[in-house]
Amino acid sequence: MRYKTDTIVMNQRLTQTEEEIMHHIWDMKECTVREIINRMGDPDTPHSTVSSVVRILEKKGFVDHKTYGRTHLYFPIIERDFYLLHYLENLEEDYFEGSTRALVSFLVKEQKLSREDLREIMDIINKTDEK
Repeated sequence: MRYKTDTIVMNQRLTQTEEEIMHHIWDMKECTVREIINRMGDPDTPHSTVSSVVRILEKKGFVDHKTYGRTHLYFPIIERDFYLLHYLENLEEDYFEGSTRALVSFLVKEQKLSREDLREIMDIINKTDEK
Protein backbone atom coordinates (compact mmCIF):
# COMPACT_ATOMS: atom_id res chain seq x y z
CA MET A 1 0.00 0.00 0.00
CA ARG A 2 1.38 3.43 -0.93
CA TYR A 3 0.89 6.33 1.46
CA LYS A 4 0.96 10.01 0.68
CA THR A 5 2.80 12.44 2.90
CA ASP A 6 1.29 15.59 1.49
CA THR A 7 1.74 18.62 3.74
CA ILE A 8 -1.15 20.40 2.02
CA VAL A 9 -3.43 17.58 3.19
CA MET A 10 -2.05 17.90 6.71
CA ASN A 11 -3.26 21.50 6.92
CA GLN A 12 -6.72 19.91 7.08
CA ARG A 13 -8.02 19.14 10.54
CA LEU A 14 -10.29 16.17 11.04
CA THR A 15 -13.45 16.41 13.08
CA GLN A 16 -13.90 13.97 15.95
CA THR A 17 -16.20 11.80 13.82
CA GLU A 18 -13.83 11.87 10.85
CA GLU A 19 -10.94 10.92 13.10
CA GLU A 20 -12.90 8.03 14.65
CA ILE A 21 -13.73 6.62 11.23
CA MET A 22 -10.16 7.21 10.04
CA HIS A 23 -8.87 5.09 12.96
CA HIS A 24 -11.10 2.22 11.80
CA ILE A 25 -9.80 2.57 8.25
CA TRP A 26 -6.18 2.61 9.46
CA ASP A 27 -6.79 -0.49 11.57
CA MET A 28 -8.49 -2.46 8.80
CA LYS A 29 -6.16 -1.25 5.97
CA GLU A 30 -8.97 -1.78 3.41
CA CYS A 31 -12.68 -1.78 4.14
CA THR A 32 -16.18 -1.06 2.97
CA VAL A 33 -18.56 1.34 4.68
CA ARG A 34 -20.49 -1.69 6.01
CA GLU A 35 -17.30 -3.06 7.61
CA ILE A 36 -16.67 0.30 9.30
CA ILE A 37 -20.22 0.29 10.68
CA ASN A 38 -19.83 -3.28 11.96
CA ARG A 39 -16.55 -2.37 13.64
CA MET A 40 -18.08 0.72 15.27
CA GLY A 41 -20.33 -1.58 17.28
CA ASP A 42 -23.61 0.23 16.63
CA PRO A 43 -25.52 -1.53 13.85
CA ASP A 44 -28.11 1.29 13.87
CA THR A 45 -25.55 3.79 12.58
CA PRO A 46 -26.95 4.99 9.26
CA HIS A 47 -24.97 3.76 6.26
CA SER A 48 -25.48 7.16 4.59
CA THR A 49 -23.84 8.98 7.53
CA VAL A 50 -20.69 6.86 7.51
CA SER A 51 -20.59 6.93 3.72
CA SER A 52 -20.76 10.74 3.77
CA VAL A 53 -17.91 10.97 6.28
CA VAL A 54 -15.77 8.58 4.24
CA ARG A 55 -16.39 10.66 1.11
CA ILE A 56 -15.33 13.78 3.06
CA LEU A 57 -12.15 11.96 4.12
CA GLU A 58 -11.56 11.15 0.47
CA LYS A 59 -12.05 14.80 -0.56
CA LYS A 60 -9.63 15.87 2.19
CA GLY A 61 -7.04 13.45 0.78
CA PHE A 62 -6.91 10.95 3.64
CA VAL A 63 -8.43 7.94 1.87
CA ASP A 64 -8.94 6.62 -1.62
CA HIS A 65 -11.00 3.75 -2.97
CA LYS A 66 -11.11 0.93 -5.45
CA THR A 67 -14.42 0.12 -7.12
CA TYR A 68 -15.68 -3.44 -7.54
CA GLY A 69 -19.07 -3.25 -9.23
CA ARG A 70 -21.22 -1.20 -6.86
CA THR A 71 -18.89 -1.74 -3.91
CA HIS A 72 -16.22 0.73 -2.86
CA LEU A 73 -13.20 -0.57 -0.96
CA TYR A 74 -11.60 2.29 0.97
CA PHE A 75 -7.97 2.47 2.09
CA PRO A 76 -5.80 5.11 3.82
CA ILE A 77 -3.39 7.20 1.80
CA ILE A 78 -2.12 9.15 4.83
CA GLU A 79 -0.19 7.07 7.36
CA ARG A 80 -1.43 7.12 10.95
CA ASP A 81 2.02 8.10 12.29
CA PHE A 82 2.29 10.94 9.77
CA TYR A 83 -1.11 12.26 10.90
CA LEU A 84 -0.17 11.82 14.56
CA LEU A 85 3.07 13.76 14.12
CA HIS A 86 1.26 16.68 12.51
CA TYR A 87 -1.52 16.50 15.10
CA LEU A 88 1.06 16.78 17.89
CA GLU A 89 2.86 19.62 16.10
CA ASN A 90 -0.44 21.50 15.84
CA LEU A 91 -1.17 20.80 19.52
CA GLU A 92 2.27 22.13 20.48
CA GLU A 93 1.81 25.21 18.33
CA ASP A 94 -1.76 25.97 19.44
CA TYR A 95 -1.40 25.33 23.18
CA PHE A 96 2.29 25.24 24.10
CA GLU A 97 3.82 28.04 21.99
CA GLY A 98 5.54 25.45 19.80
CA SER A 99 7.47 23.97 22.73
CA THR A 100 7.77 20.21 23.14
CA ARG A 101 9.31 20.86 26.56
CA ALA A 102 6.19 22.79 27.64
CA LEU A 103 3.98 19.94 26.39
CA VAL A 104 5.97 17.31 28.31
CA SER A 105 6.09 19.52 31.43
CA PHE A 106 2.32 19.86 31.28
CA LEU A 107 1.91 16.08 31.07
CA VAL A 108 4.20 15.60 34.07
CA LYS A 109 2.38 18.25 36.13
CA GLU A 110 -0.96 16.68 35.29
CA GLN A 111 0.43 13.28 36.32
CA LYS A 112 0.00 11.82 32.85
CA LEU A 113 3.69 10.86 32.79
CA SER A 114 5.23 8.98 35.68
CA ARG A 115 8.91 8.76 36.63
CA GLU A 116 8.92 5.30 35.07
CA ASP A 117 7.50 6.72 31.84
CA LEU A 118 10.23 9.37 31.83
CA ARG A 119 12.92 6.71 32.43
CA GLU A 120 11.60 4.73 29.47
CA ILE A 121 11.62 7.88 27.34
CA MET A 122 15.22 8.56 28.37
CA ASP A 123 16.15 4.98 27.39
CA ILE A 124 14.60 5.57 23.96
CA ILE A 125 16.52 8.85 23.61
CA ASN A 126 19.78 7.19 24.65
CA LYS A 127 19.27 4.34 22.17
CA THR A 128 18.50 6.83 19.42
CA ASP A 129 21.66 8.80 20.26
CA GLU A 130 23.74 5.61 19.96
CA LYS A 131 22.71 5.09 16.33
